[in-house]
Amino acid sequence: MRRIALVTLVVDDYDEAIRFYTEALGFRLAEDEPRPDGSRWVVVEPGSAGQGVGLLLARAKDEAQRGRIGDQTGGRVGFFLHTGDFARDHARMLAAGVRFLEEPRHEPYGSVAVFQDLYGNRWDLLQPAAG
Repeated sequence: MRRIALVTLVVDDYDEAIRFYTEALGFRLAEDEPRPDGSRWVVVEPGSAGQGVGLLLARAKDEAQRGRIGDQTGGRVGFFLHTGDFARDHARMLAAGVRFLEEPRHEPYGSVAVFQDLYGNRWDLLQPAAG
């Protein structure tokens, strides 16, 4: 079966990004390997291995890439973090300093709130409706 395994997220600093995704969002560090060119292969995942798409944290290599940091989807929500316990994860993320752009909403499709990552990329924290 084919599946999307990784999505690249351009970041400014590996260690800063690792801290945010692991500490503030609760992801796990799946890989952090040095590359011959001085870069690193850094992958964070939201759950256990193989339970979702991992993020490849790629440090910007030039001005064009640096200009994309935080605006990889043109200001739209580009990432969707599903949860089985919206209230718990929302509270934990708020306590960790994650910036939410709105109050939680309860829509027919589930509970949702838009937040920004370390660089300003927009995410949905979403608990899909049962059924």
